[in-house]
Amino acid sequence: MTRMSTARIAAPLAAIAALGLLAGCSADTDGGGGEPSTEDQSVVFWTPQTTPERLAAQEAVAAAFTDETGIEVEVVPMAGADQDQALVTGSATGDVPDVILHASPQTGVWSSQGLLDSEAATATVEALGIDTFNQHALEAVTIDGEIAAVPSDGWTHVVAYRSDLLEQAGVDVPGTVEELADAATTIKEQLGITGLAFGTQAGTASATEGIQSLFHSAGCELVTDGEVVIDSDACTEAAEQFLRLRNSSVAGDFDVTSARAAYMNGDAAMLLFSTHILDELAGLDEATPATCPECAEQPAFLAENTEFVTVLGEDDPAQFGAILSYGIPTGANVEAAQQYIEYVLDAGYVDTLAVATEGRIPLRNGTADNPTEFIEAWGGLGIGPAHELTSVEIYGEEFVSEMAEGINAVSLWGMGTPDATLAGLVHSQGVLAGQIEQLYNGVPAADVTAAMKAAVEEVQAGL
Repeated sequence: MTRMSTARIAAPLAAIAALGLLAGCSADTDGGGGEPSTEDQSVVFWTPQTTPERLAAQEAVAAAFTDETGIEVEVVPMAGADQDQALVTGSATGDVPDVILHASPQTGVWSSQGLLDSEAATATVEALGIDTFNQHALEAVTIDGEIAAVPSDGWTHVVAYRSDLLEQAGVDVPGTVEELADAATTIKEQLGITGLAFGTQAGTASATEGIQSLFHSAGCELVTDGEVVIDSDACTEAAEQFLRLRNSSVAGDFDVTSARAAYMNGDAAMLLFSTHILDELAGLDEATPATCPECAEQPAFLAENTEFVTVLGEDDPAQFGAILSYGIPTGANVEAAQQYIEYVLDAGYVDTLAVATEGRIPLRNGTADNPTEFIEAWGGLGIGPAHELTSVEIYGEEFVSEMAEGINAVSLWGMGTPDATLAGLVHSQGVLAGQIEQLYNGVPAADVTAAMKAAVEEVQAGL
């Protein structure tokens, strides 16, 4: 089958059903029934990292793999939302890609549909060394006791805080959600600025993330063994702390853009945000400049005065974030796919992470011989569009170990359990964010979490 060029695949498509044909067929082509020669093998790789810069970086890694193995790679840019239907369509016609970089909720759905080769993924993880991977990430892709995909990288929420403003307000660095609410409340009272800026606008995607992030870090679970438990005492307490944090704003409710702007303007002492904020705080992204009063004369002011809480919680911390993994579809060219994944998670791993450093923190921490090799290398990668400075140069050596703690605590509701599908639907449909306005309007927290439970159970009944 003739494979179409990457440029044509990146263009708008008239019909999603054609994507299976565009991606190409993965069948062996030696025609003799034996093992295909290296020259006959190839890999079609779907990636959601679709910006021109990120695509070029991934193509460079693929080219290096081809130089080493002789196996050609076609890098196909495809947004996550398009991958779902394209894989179903391709599977029906027998034309599937060989490797797909995708988010963890997709792993559960695709695995339940029989679209992923768990045996191939498990063998790849074992070849690289199970103990070299982030264990929470492995849990996220373990479905019915089998590793359904190979964890690659991800990001987490962090609490960025102005160390100078916390000192001025006389508050300690928070380590739990309750302490975070205490600190945010005191800052508003003492300094007259927002304590914590984060997504709180009811019904928005940013509120969905804020709820899951803070509720989970406070010890609240959405569902356990099929039972919806969002109305538990821990969740009701989390809702009360969430309200305190929301009320620490002096500017009303935030979405993701306005929350970031409040911190960049110097109008908020703390910010709950993804690790994508790292380059922006250092003034490395012209699209999102630092605009605090001190920043005009001192462009690095925010970075110099910002520190991070990378783990909230004590006994079993759970940091909200995203996990990207490599899946091998059922019917793919397994041998070539495995070789490619092993390459991009080993010899080509650092270059792969550099595609978008601040949003691609390694989920394979190192090798058996050097357990921290890749997380240390990550700290030495340039961040921001131009990769001008490294994380270590901006935030110091200790920052890298703190980020390692955060990514090693990454956790999503339901991950690695049969409840992952329900949790994914609740998140994607914004179910909890649709209920949170009741809390703002004075409805008791216990009644709000009871309403959340009813809404989640409605989704569950439709599965």
